[in-house]
Amino acid sequence: MRNFLFLVFCFPICVFAQLKGYTLVKDVPSFKKIFAEQSKKVNSIKCDFVQEKNLSVLSEKITSKGTFMFKKQNMARMEYTTPFKYLLIINADKVFIKDDQKSNSFSSKNNKLFENINKIMIDCVQGTALDNKNFIAVISENEKQYLLELVPTIKKMKDYIKKINIFIDKKDFSVNKFDMIDASGDNTTLTFLNKQFNVGVTDANFVGK
Repeated sequence: MRNFLFLVFCFPICVFAQLKGYTLVKDVPSFKKIFAEQSKKVNSIKCDFVQEKNLSVLSEKITSKGTFMFKKQNMARMEYTTPFKYLLIINADKVFIKDDQKSNSFSSKNNKLFENINKIMIDCVQGTALDNKNFIAVISENEKQYLLELVPTIKKMKDYIKKINIFIDKKDFSVNKFDMIDASGDNTTLTFLNKQFNVGVTDANFVGK
């Protein structure tokens, strides 16, 4: 939870099919301003997450759970605890991954797809998602949430990602859900729960060991 050109006519209309219950935000500049202002108040986030992966080859979704941490600037930690243990730490452009068998570290600059996905997640948390020129966006809302529908403009990303939906809580402008739909139509959804802001997160949480 790292200005778009609103060229919707450059993409098929079905890409931005209106989600049921949502209507387009009319005053986009005001939304962008408030989103950025509210995000500036958040220096760190600590919460739980549930990840659901829907694959066309499987009849049931794959569900994982864990904890998520974020700290300015550009530090994120995802620790999967159920049904397996897996750790992902992002500290600027340094990435650390650890599972039961081994650990590995590398630079996200060596993987452009990873770098861009990482950036959009961090941008959403920091309130700068609408400044990412690698995506175009449509912003809509219902009574409780805003919805950012992001479509990549870079060919290499479009080969893998069809669209990213980001659901933002109207109460505090934090990310409730991150839904990435890949080119095949499969999707991965991250839902963030029990969010705590500006408490109990230090730089030591983002050091791979």
